[in-house]
Amino acid sequence: MAEAKRKHGFPRVWLVAAVAIYMLAVVALPLGALVAGAADDIGATFATLGHPEARGALFRTLALATTALVIDVIFGVVAAIVLVRDRFFGRRLLGWIIDMPLAMSPVMIGVAFFVLFGRQGWLQPIVAATGIDVVFAFPGMLLVTVFVTLPFVARETQLLLQELGSSEEEAAATLGANRWQTFRMITLPNILPGVASGAALVVARALGEFGAVLVIGGAISGRTDTATTFVYHAVEERQPAAAYGISIVLVALSLAALAAFAIVHNRTRR
Repeated sequence: MAEAKRKHGFPRVWLVAAVAIYMLAVVALPLGALVAGAADDIGATFATLGHPEARGALFRTLALATTALVIDVIFGVVAAIVLVRDRFFGRRLLGWIIDMPLAMSPVMIGVAFFVLFGRQGWLQPIVAATGIDVVFAFPGMLLVTVFVTLPFVARETQLLLQELGSSEEEAAATLGANRWQTFRMITLPNILPGVASGAALVVARALGEFGAVLVIGGAISGRTDTATTFVYHAVEERQPAAAYGISIVLVALSLAALAAFAIVHNRTRR
């Protein structure tokens, strides 16, 4: 028995060590370097957060992430229920369309929306009639942010719905519950862990989006600059303290979002 444990123990030890080394190299070391860089001149790093341009960029990023979260949660839950509970022509195609943002480059997404809403864009006459600016404006940045975060809530919720099955919902229907009552009392509480997991991914992805918002928004200082494009400009202009300050805030916000939604996930699982 002891010999068998030794035989099976050594490979597992090596696997754990390999995973630990990989995570150290890919995650811990870069984050440690970021914190160390910020600590070199901590006064200048945090003084950056008082600049109007930095505050504006952070505010736009938070506004994009919050708005995209609300849209993605509503659409994601509805899409997941439709894909799992209904059978209709084109259902598989709809699933592929929802997954498409995962396979597309963010820069390409920005270009695609530019083709639609740019000066010579396909939809520019319609947009011009409404008086709403899309390109180089917040609405365009919101559209691309929603696009890149679209699959997360839908897919996480869909997987959970498939795992749960429909027996509880069918039982509620036989007892006289209508669709809204069944959703509110049965479906929603059951899918909350999946919604929480997807929401955490949406927030983290929206906070870190760069390529799509850069193309469609233009990263105009004071107007369409986001936290990520602010960091990009700071690095280009050799202002490391400014880049460190915003980067640390973005990391903290992402970790806080992941922790908050993890708590929700764990509580709703009990």
